[in-house]
Amino acid sequence: MAASMASSCCHLSRHGACILRGRTSLRLVLGSKLHCSSPAHNGLLYSLNKRGILKESFPEDAAQDRLPRLLQSGAQTAYCGFDPTADSLHVGNLLPIVGLLHFRSAGHHVLAVLGGATARIGDPSGKTSEREPLSAESVEANTRSLRESIQRIFANHELHMRDGSTKMGTVTVLNNLSWYKNWGAVDFLAEAGRHFRMGTMLSRHSVQSRLKSADGMSLAEFTYQVFQAYDFHHLNQIYGCKIQLGGTDQLGNLMSGHEYIHKVSGEEVYGLTVPLVTSSTGDKLGKTAGNAVWLNRDKTSPFELYQFFLRQPDASVERYLKLFTFLPLAEVERLMEQQREEPGKRLAHKRLAAEVTKLVHGKEGFESAKRCTYALYHDSVQALEEMSDDELQELFREAPFHELMLEPGTTVIDACRRVNAIPVGPRGYQMVSDGAVWINHRRTDNPEQLLIPKLHILSNGLSLLRVGKKNFHIIKWLSL
Repeated sequence: MAASMASSCCHLSRHGACILRGRTSLRLVLGSKLHCSSPAHNGLLYSLNKRGILKESFPEDAAQDRLPRLLQSGAQTAYCGFDPTADSLHVGNLLPIVGLLHFRSAGHHVLAVLGGATARIGDPSGKTSEREPLSAESVEANTRSLRESIQRIFANHELHMRDGSTKMGTVTVLNNLSWYKNWGAVDFLAEAGRHFRMGTMLSRHSVQSRLKSADGMSLAEFTYQVFQAYDFHHLNQIYGCKIQLGGTDQLGNLMSGHEYIHKVSGEEVYGLTVPLVTSSTGDKLGKTAGNAVWLNRDKTSPFELYQFFLRQPDASVERYLKLFTFLPLAEVERLMEQQREEPGKRLAHKRLAAEVTKLVHGKEGFESAKRCTYALYHDSVQALEEMSDDELQELFREAPFHELMLEPGTTVIDACRRVNAIPVGPRGYQMVSDGAVWINHRRTDNPEQLLIPKLHILSNGLSLLRVGKKNFHIIKWLSL
């Protein structure tokens, strides 16, 4: 499925969660406009607005008439982009992807654009200082990882969440390095640079805020908006792309693309923004904020992603169900009504966590998250036995993993000493006797107890050893 997804993807802009935070004169509250526009009513934009996925549009009158009519005239192409400045996307990038998935489900084509070129320049939007430069090798490796992640999410959506009654659009994952790698600086400036005006570029919020900072702004960052504008133009010319989806912090870059295309070709193009995803404290959920929840399994496991959404405050769960899942709004309302009647069951939280985990990691990822949940919070020995080595290491990410030969006559104290779980000498022996050691969720207070298969050693050859409340060791027993 992943291979077929690669050849049928849509474009996304290269800046993760692109969000438009605009001036008053450019802002447009989509809800009020869409309710008044008959072409938009019950259309894609109306639906996205009802879910809270769309924030603003540009040009200002786009959502009122022209864009709804364009979307109803036939399949269109939309894009959103991600700069591969890390080896994984994070939850802050997920909402623009969900927006693209809605476009695809409505029969439109989407493009996910990875910024193999622009990642080395650095987007100043929303940043207080210039990011550390990345080598070409790092960007290439990050690009491969993000491509796999995006393809996985699109494949999971098609497998588990699509409406089989409608024809889906195509998906294409692109790398903007492919159209920059053969350009020289002089040629690029001669063709594209002449259409940009310094006064306009300097007026962008992302530029103004950085110019006023102590560190200022580099020339590389200042030119970022030129490259993003050219990306939109390139996608418009080659793929007929007329819609850019992004976060509110990308308004200046989006406006630059609109203006550049209007000057060069006269084509009418549009920008849509999605809300900024924040934590319960109002902080941005992005890797720069230091609290990132990643979409790659090796950085945030399916269990950790599941728990992140399961632990969302009650006040956020309805909004997140509308934003991050594809459940019909009527079903969301039923879930919330059930939750209000029986809040202790937390049915809405569980459904939110399940749907997001399936989207990001597939059905097997969701099953893994459930096994880990039962093993950790319900002391389920059966769940432990069903877990793989990798799942145990994901669940107890900080726990040492040991591979030991299972020798005849191995006792509890032997196992503890071989993994250095207890102090040497009488003190360690006394800790076991006092009941400080647990094996597979069972207290073990006899140091001389022989290890018993199916009790101390599970059928999958594993033992979960805990000393005290939080000191875990994972032991993989190897037969003689």
